[in-house]
Amino acid sequence: MTATGKLNRNGFTLLEVIIVIAIIALIAAIAIPNLLRARINSNESSTIQNLRAILSAQGAYFAANGEFAIDMESMTTPVPAFLSHDFLQNPLSGYQITFGGDEINYTLNANPTTWYVTGIRGFYTDASGIIRHNIGAPANSNSPTIH
Repeated sequence: MTATGKLNRNGFTLLEVIIVIAIIALIAAIAIPNLLRARINSNESSTIQNLRAILSAQGAYFAANGEFAIDMESMTTPVPAFLSHDFLQNPLSGYQITFGGDEINYTLNANPTTWYVTGIRGFYTDASGIIRHNIGAPANSNSPTIH
């Protein structure tokens, strides 16, 4: 107290600081999981679009060559290219895309580089053009189709 009997307040009390920290922690606890889920959704949407682009490029490659490409390089090196060279940078949007099959019926698998961090679904497609998904595991020809 000062000589006039009033308190001299030059800062915050411990209780005020604790309340502010608790409010910030509560906001972070709500916001961070939503941001992580938004990133996963973005990665999955981007991967589906990438698979659609590869399917389209496979159709063009088949029309030009009478067979399907069995790797990304076959579709990115011709002039003009069937796919952008950006597709050679694997992983794309947190997903690793791998080719399988042969020139008659290729398969594509796209799986998160880190499950439940970069994505929660694995994707699969083949020459049929149907994209399938599986939650928490790689997809295959028996997995449900995406909607």
